[in-house]
Amino acid sequence: MSKVYSVAVLVGSLRKASINRKVALALADLAPATLSLKIIEIGDLPLYNEDIDVNPPASYTAFRQALGGCDAVLFVTPEYNRSVPAPLKNAIDVGSRPYGQSSWGNKPGAVISVSPGAVGGFGANHHLRQSMVFLNVPMMQQPEAYVGNAGALFDDAGHLSEKSKPFLQSFIDAFATWVEQHKK
Repeated sequence: MSKVYSVAVLVGSLRKASINRKVALALADLAPATLSLKIIEIGDLPLYNEDIDVNPPASYTAFRQALGGCDAVLFVTPEYNRSVPAPLKNAIDVGSRPYGQSSWGNKPGAVISVSPGAVGGFGANHHLRQSMVFLNVPMMQQPEAYVGNAGALFDDAGHLSEKSKPFLQSFIDAFATWVEQHKK
């Protein structure tokens, strides 16, 4: 029997109806049986502040425990000003502290950036990768996933279009292989 790896999914957009959240849910549906994807919410995390981390708020502790209990991490994010949205950067910081107690280390990761624009969130994708190098998260290199024209991913009823499925399927399948290679 194959091991099932738990994957923390962090969605950079806080909107409940965001295209990024829809993509995260679609990836969860397409994931092979060896991956169990779960969105970990980041919207209730106060801005990281070492002063309040002396007695961390419950949201910091819950986030760190949820992240720490996962085998891998998947980022699904839009691009804001050629970078990741502030809530996602904040979650990265919260998960990396207190110093020496990072919840990120050695978790294989991947990023898919999703944007209505033509560039597909290229800047956010690469900016996120820079942070993950420092946090010792081996990021999947291929297939790269910059999804532009994101409004066309779903039909009017909110279902993933048949045209979009093959790429998302190849991405999540490659991620499953990446996770298995790095967790052996």
